[in-house]
Amino acid sequence: MTQIERSFGRQAFGEDPTNYDTARPSYPDWVFDMLGHTCGLGVGSAVFEIGAGTGTATRPLLRMGADPLVALEPDERLARFLRRVCPSPSLQIRSETFETADLSEGGFDLGLAATAFHWLEEEVALAKVARLLKPGGWWAALWHVFGDDSRPDPFHEATKSVLSERKSPSAGTGGVPFALDSTARIGALRRTQAFESIEHHVSRWELVLSADQTVALYATYSDITSRPDRARVLVELRRIAESEFGGRVTRNMTTSLFLARRRARSGFV
Repeated sequence: MTQIERSFGRQAFGEDPTNYDTARPSYPDWVFDMLGHTCGLGVGSAVFEIGAGTGTATRPLLRMGADPLVALEPDERLARFLRRVCPSPSLQIRSETFETADLSEGGFDLGLAATAFHWLEEEVALAKVARLLKPGGWWAALWHVFGDDSRPDPFHEATKSVLSERKSPSAGTGGVPFALDSTARIGALRRTQAFESIEHHVSRWELVLSADQTVALYATYSDITSRPDRARVLVELRRIAESEFGGRVTRNMTTSLFLARRRARSGFV
């Protein structure tokens, strides 16, 4: 199986921003309730977001009062879309990578990455996250995981042979998705010596899709967009959805949220 390079994530999703925005599911309300109750997100909170994409998490952050919200999106095609759909004076959209972005150290109450952090070198990125947060500020790493091995997943089983050639960093190691590997993610946070009050929260749910919606969603996956035979794969997925599942596909979904508070004092460098 081919491993997709992390750098590919900076250009993997911008070919059709409208489809990406429509096809990708929203994050559940409990995530933003927790950002408010636990992390203090509210009116006037200074926030940075890594890999904002088309604004799936950006818009709820703005509704909760984030101001300023600095949204980093390295794909200019996605950044242009975000500027169009989120014309908020509180939003600063910067088409650059997190690694190269010049942000105010110690200037933020909250940092967030939504289904994006697996595209970065984790420990280097976490050290920068810590430098950007105010003492007592919060880091939130959020994901939608498209699958759940703890439950039967007939559509996934039926399409394994179609999708098995390439693997995103989101797949993680040892058969555990990056977003669900709490041992690895919490371990990386602890090694920075910059965080405390580390939490991991998970919810499991079902996403029911028509054949059209199934194809639209899979067309946004990096392991599809990176393939030269992308069109053929999508045609086959539609055939399976229609002929074997009667045009009604159920995908097991997992939402995963890691929270960590920046220590007032720390020994990290």
